[in-house]
Amino acid sequence: MKFGQWLGLFCLIISFYVLWEIRQLLLLVFTAVVFAIALNRITRYLQRFGIKRHFAIAITLLATLIVISLFFILVVPPFIAQFQNLIALLPKVWDRLRTELLLLEKQQFQINWLPQLPTVSDLIDQLQPLGSALFKNFFALFSNSFALIFQLLLVIVLTLMMLVNPQGYRKAFLMLFPSFYRRRADEILTASEEALGNWLTGIVITSTFIGTLSGIGLLLLGIKLVLVHALLAGLLNLIPNLGPALSVIFPITIALLDSPVKIWAILALYFVIQQIESYFLTPTIMAKQVSLLPAVTLLAQIFFAQSFGFLGLLLALPLTVVAKTWLYAVLFEDVLDRWEISQDSDVFFAEPSSEIISETFENNPHDPENSPMDS
Repeated sequence: MKFGQWLGLFCLIISFYVLWEIRQLLLLVFTAVVFAIALNRITRYLQRFGIKRHFAIAITLLATLIVISLFFILVVPPFIAQFQNLIALLPKVWDRLRTELLLLEKQQFQINWLPQLPTVSDLIDQLQPLGSALFKNFFALFSNSFALIFQLLLVIVLTLMMLVNPQGYRKAFLMLFPSFYRRRADEILTASEEALGNWLTGIVITSTFIGTLSGIGLLLLGIKLVLVHALLAGLLNLIPNLGPALSVIFPITIALLDSPVKIWAILALYFVIQQIESYFLTPTIMAKQVSLLPAVTLLAQIFFAQSFGFLGLLLALPLTVVAKTWLYAVLFEDVLDRWEISQDSDVFFAEPSSEIISETFENNPHDPENSPMDS
């Protein structure tokens, strides 16, 4: 390798290292992109009725603000109250579970591994060191809370900026590619935006369906704290594979206090809901979405959760959808699908696409009229 090639390789390694170090910031930017795409879809829908874009943006933001305000006024207070009741019932659930297991112990079952429920004095003794640690780390907790608020504000500001001028940021992103590949990158970017939009639409509909159907079913079964269970079922649907399994734990916990027979009814209810969502609702709504294999989704969840934490787990599916769109277009369509076998040898070689070659000569990067950035 020549000196220039070694220098390019070194710069590429440094670039990957810098990107890895700022991965949390990049994840916040991606979160803002997801929100901006959602709001931009509503804006473009309003523009179909002849509304100018700045008015459509104002209407979209006002409607979003009203919906969020109504959610926090009408839904959040009863949800918090019911969630506090759920937490208060957990000791009773533990006592009931321990009683049932002790009955089984009398029938020759060994459950000596079950720990004794701590008393109030034991809890106070255990909480005193925790209180001292919290007092000592007050400034650390304050800084973390401040950082969380700052990250939320950053996502909101970036979302608004991208919504107001999406083409400007799109062109700035395309400038990172070579001039001959910018038109192709713009096509891939459009496909990624379409895939993200389809995922957003589908996840909102499926989460609403699962939350509503779960609430109605639990209400008919006579399970307490229906609002908590329904909201958790809808929200946890954002996490594939793990979310549906976690959402069934809370209603089963409450059913244990009322009637253990209802546990089987709850399991049957959630099983039917997931079957309807998996085999009817999702294929119908997300027909245009990039299909993902279950194993790929699970591995992506583990990878993004390890790399980015809880936010990475929440955004694992949209990140995977975008990654697959770019990987399929760049690696498979533009590279691997264009490899041919040389007639003179058995060695495979890559033949550049004729379209890319023609764009290289037709689109002079120094000619602004032919620049793919303006297309």
